[in-house]
Amino acid sequence: MKKGFDADKYIKEQSKYILERVHNYDKLYLEFGGKLISDLHAKRVLPGYDENAKIKLLQKLKDQSEILICVYAGDIERNKMRGDFGITYDMEVLHLIDDLRDYGLEVNSVVITRYSGQPATTVFINKLERRNIKVYTHSAIKGYPTDVDAIVSAEGYGSNPYITTTKPIVVVTAPGPGSGKLATCLNQLYHENRLGKTAGYSKFETFPVWNVPLKHPLNIAYEAATVDLKDVNMLDSFHFDAYGEVAVNYNRDLEMFPVIRRIIERITGKESVYKSPTDMGVNRVGFGIIDDDVVKEASKQEIIRRYFKTACDYKKGLINEDVMQRMQLIMEEVGLKQTDRSVVCPARELAEKYKGRLIDNDICSVMAIELENGQIVTGKKSELMSSCSAAILNTIKVMSGIADEILLISPNILEPIISMKKDTLHNKYSALKAEEVIMALSISAVTNPTAQMAMEALKNLNGLQAHSTIMLTRSEDQTLRKLGLNVTCDPVYPSDSLSYN
Repeated sequence: MKKGFDADKYIKEQSKYILERVHNYDKLYLEFGGKLISDLHAKRVLPGYDENAKIKLLQKLKDQSEILICVYAGDIERNKMRGDFGITYDMEVLHLIDDLRDYGLEVNSVVITRYSGQPATTVFINKLERRNIKVYTHSAIKGYPTDVDAIVSAEGYGSNPYITTTKPIVVVTAPGPGSGKLATCLNQLYHENRLGKTAGYSKFETFPVWNVPLKHPLNIAYEAATVDLKDVNMLDSFHFDAYGEVAVNYNRDLEMFPVIRRIIERITGKESVYKSPTDMGVNRVGFGIIDDDVVKEASKQEIIRRYFKTACDYKKGLINEDVMQRMQLIMEEVGLKQTDRSVVCPARELAEKYKGRLIDNDICSVMAIELENGQIVTGKKSELMSSCSAAILNTIKVMSGIADEILLISPNILEPIISMKKDTLHNKYSALKAEEVIMALSISAVTNPTAQMAMEALKNLNGLQAHSTIMLTRSEDQTLRKLGLNVTCDPVYPSDSLSYN
């Protein structure tokens, strides 16, 4: 893979810039947007980016920082999912705490925002506290975010508890957008000021990238990633008026900036040091780009990938038609087609050959996977296994130089599994899913050196592109994500079954 981004240069530049910012305060509240761990979007649009760059950055600063994790009570109540991993926000908080601890980073507490006694959220609070994790609850503030007088008062921020912290940098993060990170930072600024401390606020958002052009595919890919939030990139007029310098930001930050500035000024009693929303940011990702053409092409591919995800979400009823229309406009703006993704046509063409053939009452689906050398490998559904399973086996055979006719898994292993699924577990579909086939392959590898060689090739699937002619089940999707495959799907159900998931 050709690199377009220098991860080491970025981490060095970013940590230096954050430390320069914190020198101005007794304590800096740093709002971390995007994914703190496994930022797969950044990895896809910036080839060479380390998906855990932010966590490694925090490791460099760990002696000076601690972490608050925010989660909105309403997201817990409605079981909101983190789309890239397919897990709920409350579970993501638990995973995040475990991951941060593994990296040796200190989690101060979890902040439940806009809490009003919601039952599922109360259960989650109990679960955290009984595992000795400190929890704070913040209530919704009447008039937030526009009524500054009400917000900056004893009945506003003063009614929410102060979170005791001990390090000069407090990182405020969350499992996803809308979790209340900004409100938590400003709430702390209010209390710190009343305690006579000089505290500041900064924002660390990777996208949009302020110092690349507004219509650069990298920034448009951010719009595609947040199409359901209706985020729109815009030129930062505040920044231009103050410095005569063009900078890119997005609508929500631009709309909120005058209010945030007034709140900070009301809290501190001083004129804000920030003249623009770009000033508030500490984002240096643009300085890590080393090959703009590589980044542009990767970003275009990400836009197409987001198009397919949006189309599938629309088919499932998860988003409204206006979101789908917005995504189509983004594709047209960049001049992209679905078939500009290299794995789409080979998958569709093979599926067309088997059109009308039913297997277990499902259409004969196909998956295509592109190797690093550009070769496309396909797999189709059979009575024995799913198209995902077939594509994975065929791909690792090609990678390992194993002839197509050689069986990697003995029928003596496959048949009992299929029989158990059908007769004992009473599964409606007996065809083996990707995870089941990988497990069977691992059993074969104990006595079969060829299967062992194929097993070792599984790690080489990481980062490859794949496309399915049907929407994958949740379990298949999660397995492919764990393998690191970047998968897109046509918005097609394999059958009329309403229970397909």
